[in-house]
Parts: sequence; structure tokens; C-alpha cells
Amino acid sequence: MNRKALWITQTAILLTLLIAVQAVTAGFGNTFITGSLVNLILIVSVVIAGLSSGLAVALLSPLFAYFFGIGPIFWQIVVCIAIGNALLVFCWSFIVGKKRENSLSIYLVATIVAALFKFTFLYFAIVKFVVPVVLQMPEPQAKIVSAAFSYPQLITAVIGGILATMILPMLTKALKRN
Repeated sequence: MNRKALWITQTAILLTLLIAVQAVTAGFGNTFITGSLVNLILIVSVVIAGLSSGLAVALLSPLFAYFFGIGPIFWQIVVCIAIGNALLVFCWSFIVGKKRENSLSIYLVATIVAALFKFTFLYFAIVKFVVPVVLQMPEPQAKIVSAAFSYPQLITAVIGGILATMILPMLTKALKRN
């Protein structure tokens, strides 16, 4: 299989998996489950298929969630989520680098740094700017939206990174065999 076809195939499979996970877990109403699994798939995308695949999945997943009605109803928040996802992917790509087999310590550093970047961006972009300034939400609604984009984002990014750290060594080894 040529490189372009492999990229398209891997990216399509990972994006489909991510959308399926969002659709299935949305009914649970638990941000921690959905968010952790989404972050896991974003990390797997960038480590297995490369930065461009990771970015494609990171940027497209919130758009599909929005169009399928399983994501935020405000497009301004969708854009922020896409950027937050991209930051997570960039951090993992930068820290892990081109070499896809890395030590546990590198994966854990990537987990912490990427989680902090994603959380910090989403918190300031959504909680401190989009909700109060752009959308000017009433206080009760603003509290609910702000709560979803504060510490849960940090926790789900860390959980996703830990899950990725656990499965990536096995996944990269299995993919090398083929």
C-alpha cells in the first residue's frame, strides 16, 4: 500500500472510531468516559499515523460531533475544542518526535504537558472568553458550560494519556509485524 493510501486509511479508521466512541458514550452523559476515550484516540492517531493524521482527527472530530448533535451546540465552543485537540496532538508529536517507539517516561511527560496545554487553552478560551464575552450566557447556563471546560478537561486528557501509554507499546509492536 502506498503512503498516501495508508494515511487515508489510517486517518479514516481512527476518525470513524472516534465518532463511534462519541456516539456510543454520549448516551452515558459522562464527560470523563467520553473525553478520556476521545483523548486516547487523538494520541493514538498522532503516534501511529503521524502529525497530519492526528491533526485531521483532532480538528474533524468536534465538527462531526456538532453535526451529529452529540457535541456542544455553539460553534464557537466547537472551534475551541478543535484547537484544544490540536494542541494535545502537537504536544504529543513534539515530545514523542518522529521515533514512534518511546519509553514510558517520554509518554508520561507527553501526557502531562499535553494535558496542561489543552486544559489551559480550553479554560481560558471557553470559560474566560467565549462563555462570558462572546455568548454572554446567563449565569446558570454559564456555570454548567464552564464546569465542563474546567478541571474535567485536565482529568480526561491525563486519563487518555495514561490509557495511550498503556496500549501504545503493544499497538506499535503489533503494527510493526504487519
